[in-house]
Amino acid sequence: MHTASYHGVRDAARQLLGHAVRTPLIESPALNARVGGRVLIKVETLQRAGAFKFRGAWNRISRLTPDEVTRGVVAYSSGNHAQAVACAARMMETSAVIVMPTDSPKVKVEGVIAFGGEVRTYDRYSESREAIGEEIARTRGSILVRPFDDPFVIEGQGTIGLEIMEDVEAQDLRLDQLVCGASGGGMIAGINLAMASLSPETPVIAVEPRDYNDMQLSIAADERLTHAPAPGTICDSLMTDRPGELTFPINRRIDRVETVSDAEVAEAVRYAFRELKLVVEPGGAVSLAAVLSGQVEARDRTTAIILSGGNVDPALFAAIIEDRFTPIS
Repeated sequence: MHTASYHGVRDAARQLLGHAVRTPLIESPALNARVGGRVLIKVETLQRAGAFKFRGAWNRISRLTPDEVTRGVVAYSSGNHAQAVACAARMMETSAVIVMPTDSPKVKVEGVIAFGGEVRTYDRYSESREAIGEEIARTRGSILVRPFDDPFVIEGQGTIGLEIMEDVEAQDLRLDQLVCGASGGGMIAGINLAMASLSPETPVIAVEPRDYNDMQLSIAADERLTHAPAPGTICDSLMTDRPGELTFPINRRIDRVETVSDAEVAEAVRYAFRELKLVVEPGGAVSLAAVLSGQVEARDRTTAIILSGGNVDPALFAAIIEDRFTPIS
């Protein structure tokens, strides 16, 4: 059985070469001045399908056997993994069925359809996406591509950390901390695999929405826990109920977990648009929110943050940047 590893992250980088975008690591003088330190921004909003998820999806789907290609793939996701799987499936000339919650942002549903994916909807509060996805895969004989609990997906996401450290070393910098959003934990697990080998002394800090703090609770208890019943959040891509089974053991090395409110996330989305000239979805802006709000101190430090996705509903985005948005939490 394949186990996620740093060697696998290196192999994923070879697998992604020429298919995924090597996204830039940029700096903003305005942001540096505001926080009093250097902030290196990994812009995954420029990735294929608009989010980091393509890395893991391609690393998994590009390894399908010819027989598996004929049977297609199935995935469940609120949107970014959904679009990434549909995109990778189209590139591999195979079919994709995507199980998405009924309240998924319209832009993400439309993205899946544009990539040729078939959308099946479900109620995230009363139905199990895992059960639905597994049943479709069983019925069709398709390959289930999980959003984070898959070693190839974890290793694909880990190429983000690999690229960050290559760019940091090329500039002869010392990275004092890396800040990354967390949901099921696939991206931060892959990054932890890379950082453990390339820069083990650099703290990796996870960030979650305030009411969806299952990673924070789990790290504190050293076991996978779920969060209390939550009222919802604008961070639709970070609404998992507990860390992944495969990702959590890797993520035990996380230095700490911070949380941010919807109001702080909205401010980060506004700041990214007004100052950085970038469109970032709420779930993709939590690391920036943590730095801007002071949850993560960046003064006199070199901090890497990841803007993990840019697939935001246009109406919500307009409300946020025009200060018409009323936070849930």
